[in-house]
Amino acid sequence: MQVGVHINRFEHSGGGPALGAELAAAGRAAEAAGVSWLSVMDHYFQMEFNGGAEAPMLEAYTTLGFLAGHTSTVRLGALVTGVTYRHPGLLAKIATSLDVLSGGRATLGIGAAWYDREHRGLGVEFPPVAERFERLDETLRICRQMWDPANNGPFEGRHYRLAETLCVPAPVSSPHPEIMIGGGGEKKTLRLVARHADACNLFASSPEEVAHKLDVLRGHCDTEGRDYDEIRRTVLYAGEGDLDAFTRDITGYAKLGIDTVILAPRTGEAAAFIEDFAAPAVQRLAGLD
Repeated sequence: MQVGVHINRFEHSGGGPALGAELAAAGRAAEAAGVSWLSVMDHYFQMEFNGGAEAPMLEAYTTLGFLAGHTSTVRLGALVTGVTYRHPGLLAKIATSLDVLSGGRATLGIGAAWYDREHRGLGVEFPPVAERFERLDETLRICRQMWDPANNGPFEGRHYRLAETLCVPAPVSSPHPEIMIGGGGEKKTLRLVARHADACNLFASSPEEVAHKLDVLRGHCDTEGRDYDEIRRTVLYAGEGDLDAFTRDITGYAKLGIDTVILAPRTGEAAAFIEDFAAPAVQRLAGLD
């Protein structure tokens, strides 16, 4: 099992001017520690449980591009992009640019979006949940078409219409950047994972709950004619405590075939968290193999 780090807070003691150096240091620390994944949230307002809309928040893909320039091995992605935030043709181009400039290290993490305050606040359309899932399905179809060099033609959907699906230069990743769908909704989200995704991300609520979600995913894979074992399975771990408690918690997830546990530091100074906790966690999990 590998370790990832999800940077979701930016309230650095040095304020905004210190964030560039802090993120660069986090990238260096992650690669030195053997961390396999770095992600950021895709939000325009900070979430309520992280300090609310008045707390600092950086735009996701600008931040990922910065991290790409300060790293060389770690995989990069948003956890996760809201489907409502960007037109799908532009999103595919953005994700491709990240993949090209990072040397093939981009993951397109995506979900149906949920944070209504930032939509209202910034004037972004926030359709009903059923429509957001329809848009998510179409967006993933558009991305796959744009990443297919043999198909530059139009796309005609219910919500999106593109006259051309050109994407030049093509992604470095083969056959395309990894697609990760976040969330554990059993009727819609996990069905879309089975249909479109290379990876899924679930909350590490309990090994029993995650096992149930994976059973549901397996059933959707059977329906969609998809090989369940093709899908990389990850969990977002929000627990706190010492390394012994962490190791005990994670052992149950390792038995489920979870590929990566992603840690979410509750601090705006991620580099210190990576050095103090994530680095020894990498060593602990290596011992579970």
